[in-house]
Amino acid sequence: MLPLVDAIPPVRGRRGRPRRRPRKLYGDRAYQSREGRRELRRRGIQVKIAWPKSAHGSGLGTKRWVVERTIARLHQYRRLRIRYERRDDIHEALLAIGCSLIWLKLLQAEEPSG
Repeated sequence: MLPLVDAIPPVRGRRGRPRRRPRKLYGDRAYQSREGRRELRRRGIQVKIAWPKSAHGSGLGTKRWVVERTIARLHQYRRLRIRYERRDDIHEALLAIGCSLIWLKLLQAEEPSG
């Protein structure tokens, strides 16, 4: 988990130095470790990870649903579901096309008919 957080590129936003770290980190039980939580808190990141054997319904799913839904939509395209491409640049281009098609479908669904 920590190498993934370290690999986050600068996030553009308000004027000034771009943020290198997220304010909050959401994750499921697989990312839970005391050492990881401690290190994230030391870096000033608020940790929102479910504890093992805790009751479901913690509310984390409402935030994570966006990611899960997007991945499910991308998996409707076979070349993204089963990665045939060896080159990262080609796979990234197919991801961009897939995301564009998803947005196009969403925008067409929102258009008022008539």
